[in-house]
Amino acid sequence: MSRLWEDASRTPLATTLARIFIAAVVFNYPWERAQSTLYVARDGTSIPWWQCFSMSLGDGLLVLLMFCIGWIWFGQPGWFQHPGLRGYALMAVTGLVMIIPLEWIMIYGAKWWSYTAEMPLIPGVAVGVSSVAQMLLLPPLIFRVVTIWHR
Repeated sequence: MSRLWEDASRTPLATTLARIFIAAVVFNYPWERAQSTLYVARDGTSIPWWQCFSMSLGDGLLVLLMFCIGWIWFGQPGWFQHPGLRGYALMAVTGLVMIIPLEWIMIYGAKWWSYTAEMPLIPGVAVGVSSVAQMLLLPPLIFRVVTIWHR
């Protein structure tokens, strides 16, 4: 049972989860701030820093979910330390599966904000390229940083 609570490098699971979440928030917040110029709030104003921070907390939860999916898929919590092609594919697929519907719901369903004319959209799904790129590019970086942090 104790192995369940430790990853491959013998780091307690709670520490691994905290490191993933912290790294995800730290890397996602600047991205959220940078892309905030491509969105407008419901009332037509620019997106404030605190909303970008709250979105980076949500991004942190998405990366934790990605970690859990990888753990279930590969059967080990340390899967991200040496992801290989299968691990990177899992990151890409889960990133797409999570962010496309979530972004669509927030823009077109809940209408929390909308895109400016400068936001490039992905044809067929009409979601912003920057949010999809964020979920494809940052998780491998986050997991690499956490792997180094474990050492």
